[in-house]
This record gives sequence, structure tokens and C-alpha cells, in this order.
Amino acid sequence: MRLALALGDIAEARVDAVVNAANSSLLGGGGVDGAIHRKGGPEILSACRELRASHYGKGLPTGRAVATTAGRLPARWVIHTVGPVWSPTEDRSALLASCYRESLGVADELGARTVAFPAISAGIFGWPVRSAAEIAVETVKNTPTKVAEVSFVLFTPDVLEAFTSAAGDH
Repeated sequence: MRLALALGDIAEARVDAVVNAANSSLLGGGGVDGAIHRKGGPEILSACRELRASHYGKGLPTGRAVATTAGRLPARWVIHTVGPVWSPTEDRSALLASCYRESLGVADELGARTVAFPAISAGIFGWPVRSAAEIAVETVKNTPTKVAEVSFVLFTPDVLEAFTSAAGDH
């Protein structure tokens, strides 16, 4: 698998599947989640509402992933995953790693060959950026998948630098 790093807006990524750092409601929010819902249009929200009405009445559990249409995004699908909120007293690293593994599993089920990830949990969920980058890169590199290229599309230069450093360490 090829690993790519880029500074930019993940909602603009031209890939088969874009991963959304969603909240458990699946109904949009701030950060990456809000950007994907705004740019993707009402089709994504409609698909998320259908998921809530059928399989995820209580919301998508942390560490899990599910796909919907990408609506008006240049991608074919959005893979929604719920990252853990950072805790200084509880190690939630396994849940964060699960977001990446589960998303790649969903990508394989869809037949996606190219996938773009944001820095899951490193924004409003408060995960320290260097730790988030290390967990992301290590998990993606060590997860068996048919995905040919994983891009980390990162919103700020400091997050890009953390992911670049983590990718160099592995």
C-alpha cells in the first residue's frame, strides 16, 4: 500500500472513499464532520438518517465504521467513524486504532482502492496530535487491506508535520 500525506480539505479529496471523523449521532457536527456534510449536501445526511432509523438507533459506537454515499463530494463514498474523546486518565488508544482498522475493512467491502483519512480525534476530541499521528500511521501500515493508497489529508501544517514525522518513524 502507498501512503501519502497532504495539507488540505478532505472534503475535496479525489479518492474512492473519504473517512469522516463523525460524532456518534451521524447527523453532522463541527470540524471534518461538518465540512463533509456541508460540501457533500443533503444526500449524506439523508443516508445517515436511514442508518439511524435502521441499524444504529442509538448512534454509531466509538471505534466502529459505516459507509454512505458521498453525495456531491468528488469521492464515491463516505466512511463514517467515531473516534474516542481523549482522556488523560484512561487509555483509549485501542478505540482510536479501531477507527482506522474498521474504516479500512469497510473500504475493502466497498471495493475502494483509494482512501483519504483525516486526523481522527485530534481536533475537537482533544487527542494529542503526535500520539494521534503515531497511532494512525502504525495502524494503517499494519492493517491487511486491498486498498492501494491511503492518504492522510490534514487541515493544518502542525498536524501535517506530526503525521510526516510519524510516517518517517515507521
